[in-house]
Amino acid sequence: MRGWFFHAQTPSRRDSTPDVWRAASGSPVRYKSLEFVTHSAIDLTLMKSAYELAMERLNKDNPMAQLTAEQKDQISELDSKYAAKIAEKEIFLNGEIEKALQAGEIEVYESLKTQLATEKKVLQEELEEKKDRVRKG
Repeated sequence: MRGWFFHAQTPSRRDSTPDVWRAASGSPVRYKSLEFVTHSAIDLTLMKSAYELAMERLNKDNPMAQLTAEQKDQISELDSKYAAKIAEKEIFLNGEIEKALQAGEIEVYESLKTQLATEKKVLQEELEEKKDRVRKG
């Protein structure tokens, strides 16, 4: 609840009443010092998210390698080439799958579905291997 209140009344130094703060509900909440609230508000802005902390630790342990423009071009070319290969396989096998469904051949349908999944997986693994070779240069 620290830092979520706004000041409703500013007592003078001669006043003996403590500082009064109002919560969002409107009920008065009393604090002994203003420093406590402002200090916690500062702490909230300095805190890092778990994601930021994890990324700092990751970069300390294993810094990311910077790719050259040529390597980036080769990787994007590989991505587009393999995306086309995967799309070609999908189009062909989806046509065969549709024919098997219309003919009522469930066994053929299931074998074609597994064939499509394995071929996509093989192509994606090939792509990742080639990308790694380009990254290592």
